[in-house]
Amino acid sequence: MRPVDLARGHGLSSQAVRNYEEAGILPPAERTPHGYRVYTRLHEQALRTFVALIPGHGHSTATAILRAVNEGALDEAFALVDESHVQLLRDRQTLTAVEKALHDLAPSEPAEHGRMFVGPLARQLRLRPATLRKWELAGLLHPERDRETGYRVYTADDVRDAHLAHQLRRGGYLLGQIAPLLAQVRAAGGVEPLNATLGEWRERLTRRGRAMLTGAAELDTYLADFPQSQAL
Repeated sequence: MRPVDLARGHGLSSQAVRNYEEAGILPPAERTPHGYRVYTRLHEQALRTFVALIPGHGHSTATAILRAVNEGALDEAFALVDESHVQLLRDRQTLTAVEKALHDLAPSEPAEHGRMFVGPLARQLRLRPATLRKWELAGLLHPERDRETGYRVYTADDVRDAHLAHQLRRGGYLLGQIAPLLAQVRAAGGVEPLNATLGEWRERLTRRGRAMLTGAAELDTYLADFPQSQAL
């Protein structure tokens, strides 16, 4: 096939195909006596594999996987695939932790008159007051100040956010990862409106998992077609 033939089948330009070859996504093409590139079924499968890998692994990782395969570095290619699966697992675990934290977030134990000072809240969470102050500096909590004493005063929403932050911290999540979630809770007006968001998040992870399976199937086909001296 000529570059234009390979490009046309995937809705690409001839230049894009040449760029993919230069990037190592396609194996080197043979040349005619006049220097024109000649592509084969192997190149077509390489391009199909690359396109299939992108939805599950991203453009950069898909490029690295194909480049490694084409250089005969299968261990490196498989390690890249494994890393994407590990990241997907971590994302699933994060979602599960968020869902559990929201589910376990007890609306019970209300603060007296809906407000608490730092000491009682720290004791309720079994934390040091300094930890709550650190969370405030990180933007997780936004307590008011008592006009007479200057003490921090936590509203019912602050108490809710503190409990949620505590659950996520116990799950190993960093303050920088927790702050955006709490901002969503506050913007949504509470925990309940986040259910739809979490459902969409789970659907995206499912689509990514399915895309990884599709990409793996195409990669397996490509490896079967690849010259055995290089693929093994």
